[in-house]
Amino acid sequence: MSAVEPRRVIATVCLSGTLEDKLAAAAAAGFDGVEIFENDLIASAASPAEIRQRCADLGLTIDLYQPFRDFEAVPPDVLQANLRRAERKFDVMEQLGVDLVLVCSTVSPDAVDDDELAAGQLRVLAERAAARGMRVAYEALAWGRFVNTYEHSWRIVRRADHPALGVCLDSFHVLSRGSDPALIRTIPGEKLFFLQLADAPRLDMDVLQWSRHHRLFPGQGSFDLPAFVGNVLSTGYRGPLSLEVFNDVFRQADPKPAALDAMRSLRLLEEQVGLPVAAPAPELTGHAFAELAVDEVSGAQLAGTLAALGFERTGEHGSKPVQLWEQGGARVLLNAKSETPDSAMIGALAVESADPSSSALRADAMHAPILPRTRGPEEANLASVAAPDGTEVFFCGAGSDSWLADFPGAGTSAVPGLGITGIDHVALTQPFDHFDEAALFYRSVVGLQPEPIAEYAAPFGMVRTRGVVDPTGAVRIALTGTLVRRGEWAPAVRDPQHIAFACDDVLAAARTLRERGAPVLRIPDNYYDDLDARLDLGPELLAQLRANSVLYDRDEHGEYLHVCTEMLGSRIFFELVQRIGSYAGYGVPNAPVRMAAHRRQRLDATGG
Repeated sequence: MSAVEPRRVIATVCLSGTLEDKLAAAAAAGFDGVEIFENDLIASAASPAEIRQRCADLGLTIDLYQPFRDFEAVPPDVLQANLRRAERKFDVMEQLGVDLVLVCSTVSPDAVDDDELAAGQLRVLAERAAARGMRVAYEALAWGRFVNTYEHSWRIVRRADHPALGVCLDSFHVLSRGSDPALIRTIPGEKLFFLQLADAPRLDMDVLQWSRHHRLFPGQGSFDLPAFVGNVLSTGYRGPLSLEVFNDVFRQADPKPAALDAMRSLRLLEEQVGLPVAAPAPELTGHAFAELAVDEVSGAQLAGTLAALGFERTGEHGSKPVQLWEQGGARVLLNAKSETPDSAMIGALAVESADPSSSALRADAMHAPILPRTRGPEEANLASVAAPDGTEVFFCGAGSDSWLADFPGAGTSAVPGLGITGIDHVALTQPFDHFDEAALFYRSVVGLQPEPIAEYAAPFGMVRTRGVVDPTGAVRIALTGTLVRRGEWAPAVRDPQHIAFACDDVLAAARTLRERGAPVLRIPDNYYDDLDARLDLGPELLAQLRANSVLYDRDEHGEYLHVCTEMLGSRIFFELVQRIGSYAGYGVPNAPVRMAAHRRQRLDATGG
């Protein structure tokens, strides 16, 4: 396999906006070239020659013009009309300066199931193209009327036997039909004219609707794209790696960050197939800290709750209004930088890296530049990047507490600890448009692995959640978001976030919190009645759970006990969690109960 970096291309259909918007975004993200989607050109006021110049000015090549539909295996009169149509498209391509056209397998009612006829007519088209210095890439649509697999399209191209006719492979069309991508190795590399890439979730639905609405960038879905691309590269293919993604969210989103996300996905895929991209993500050993941006009111409320949880205020930043609170290996920073009342939020989190410098270099290679940061001459030099939702992610040295020197002692609390040993996970609600983007960010930039997506019916609609974790489970981030956006109505708690602390004994901690009068979220009796019916936990354990508002879950790997605080401000709460055995989840079955309880509490607090 070649160690030379491939050319990176993106189809304009992937992005939102006018053709000019799309080209600017592709260039800004560092793409080498574009596929021009015909509809984008038709809607543009610029001539093909002007688009060609615009691309040249941006440093972009035009690598493919597409799609040309419903050409082959048709009666003679239809063929003549199709050839006339093709010549007009060749005229456009000539002005664009592109020499390759994509021809999709036909879905026309005029076509017949005749490979010999299809091959002969495609040969005629290839001869016309060659006469003008152009080539034809034939692609099997997964819903093609007669040709719907790449094996079939290759048989027709081989039968046509013309040097200007080759195959276009599209990962969606191949993998959505369950075709064996290993057979790609039997196609000569010189006959693979173009490669289009898209990921997708596994869905049981009509393949056309699946394709038009649910494709994703590589690394965001369930397809084994590294194996697919590995098979293509083994043929000797050295053409572009091009993204062609139809997705309703992407086509409504700002094209510039979407293009950056697309580039990040390609670089991750290249790494997975052994191409040179960046140094591997260093090993992570845990959460160094989580930082809450607070105002005066929420800051006092959060500080009081941390004290009730047994945290000690161990320091104050030497030059910034930031407090450090600690218990065991758990560290929380309260940063009084918010000017909006009742607006506490998770502004940053830090992971412990075996090599923070390499983590920062990898982030930059994955198009997540290091954020500018002001610091004093004696203060720790911590690198951070911005996640898609704006959360800062810091890289700290594993086992290194050098950054703690920035927090001279500021007194301690006399409240005993509750057996908290560290941060178990940080949960971040993602904007609708950023859910898949966030998972890809933490995977490619930070080196975390995405877990399967879980969906559940919440009081306010369908919610999906997905964890991203390091291989040892030392770093866990839970990403949550709604499946759809509808209207302006919203629950009393918008976009909740929380920090979950690992605890040795949640039941004992919950009893202590109740004795201290801490703001523990009250769970209704109906939940425990259902728990008894479902799991038969025994009367003693059930009574303890009920009395202390502790939630419970279990699976084949172990058990999970967790207790939540009330909402602290408009969107933040804390959680204590205890994992027994090898339980690796987040108590998803209990989420709807917790969400309803938080809404009741929030409405009571605000008089709603």
